[in-house]
Amino acid sequence: MHSSLAEHARCLYGDEYRPAPECGLEHREHYFVEELTFADADSILAMLRELCPQVVDGRLPVWVRNLAYRLVLLQRPDEPALMRQAAENLRLHGPDWDHIAADLAKRADALEAG
Repeated sequence: MHSSLAEHARCLYGDEYRPAPECGLEHREHYFVEELTFADADSILAMLRELCPQVVDGRLPVWVRNLAYRLVLLQRPDEPALMRQAAENLRLHGPDWDHIAADLAKRADALEAG
């Protein structure tokens, strides 16, 4: 078993900043998705920070990033900073989600306004 969600992702997708660890485990994407699905928000955010520290970089597939942010926001629905971070990710990785990014930014503004 991997020691963290970030390590599991690194084994599966690689890492721009350091080599993938030596690992004898079977790497199938659905195992990672299962782990991601039930991970707590801190573990997911740690993975994103480790593997995509500049948001525009990293080898995590865009769909994994989108799912990760969605899962974090479901666990922490009232954190404007996380909403803005998710919105930035959506804007940077395709115009298909710009309307969702705009909605997240509006919700973040509304939460901060009280």
